[in-house]
Amino acid sequence: MTQRSDIAPETISISLEREGIEVEYLDGRTVFYHGVPTKKEESVVTGPGKEVHVLVTSPDEEEGVMVYVNDRRTHDDILESTGVGRVIVDRGEEASLFPGVDAENHGYRTEITADPETARGRVFVFSEDERGEASYELVKEDHAEGTGDADRED
Repeated sequence: MTQRSDIAPETISISLEREGIEVEYLDGRTVFYHGVPTKKEESVVTGPGKEVHVLVTSPDEEEGVMVYVNDRRTHDDILESTGVGRVIVDRGEEASLFPGVDAENHGYRTEITADPETARGRVFVFSEDERGEASYELVKEDHAEGTGDADRED
């Protein structure tokens, strides 16, 4: 497997729609994350083997920064041309993605924890593989629609 390194993200354009979230990369391409994100209090643990993308919006919600967590497939040049960053988090380790947003590697699962006030924007987590995708918005305590074991994705 090719060794990959951390890459700092750049600001990219976003559009929050009723049907999901559209991201426009620096190279002009767009991607649409379908569905209304499920609100989770402070953290979400992704399922095993999922690709994990974290988006933090600006306060005006028109732009943001995105990081792929533990992505080992995308070549550095592609990420740099799109403005997407990458953070590699070793097993059992934790890393700060942005102020107020952390990632922890639990082996086959990744936990993303956020304090939206410290992040100064909305925090979205996208988890996907060839079988489907899920999206979450991390919110302060008492702003989520359900808690408990529901915050673990299988």
